Amino acid sequence: MDKKACYEQLMPQVEAVIKSDQPLLGILANTCAALHEKMSWLWTGFYLVSDDRLVLGPFQGSPACFAINYGKGVCGTAWKTRVSQVVPDVERFEGHIACSSLSRSEIVCPIFGRNGDEVVGVLDIDSEKIGMFDETDRIYLERVCAMLSEVWKDDLIH
Repeated sequence: MDKKACYEQLMPQVEAVIKSDQPLLGILANTCAALHEKMSWLWTGFYLVSDDRLVLGPFQGSPACFAINYGKGVCGTAWKTRVSQVVPDVERFEGHIACSSLSRSEIVCPIFGRNGDEVVGVLDIDSEKIGMFDETDRIYLERVCAMLSEVWKDDLIH
């Protein structure tokens, strides 16, 4: 099955999870699990804005960095620029933060709060393959982040 077909098959499940009227923490955890299981990436997770840094949220994969400063690494860059970052080879990204030595490519999409003008978190995905992520991934993952923006609550457990 090609990548677009995988996303098309996955999107109804992700949409149902996001629109489930459950606590945000559970929505993030189940969204992460659904993406990770279907796409078989190395690492899939969320970092959430807390003051001047991103802090680790729900994820699937090996242990990760606890916090990332504003503008640092791929995640911090996505937060600062407010633009998704598609990195075909992490070793060519100046300032890349290596949480895992197995990571070879990465995509990070910002999540905007309900008002649409401030970044509240990022969706971060790593692959052990160079060049894994492309425009198709960016389009679908930004759609996931847009759905999350619609239901975003500052209180993660209610």
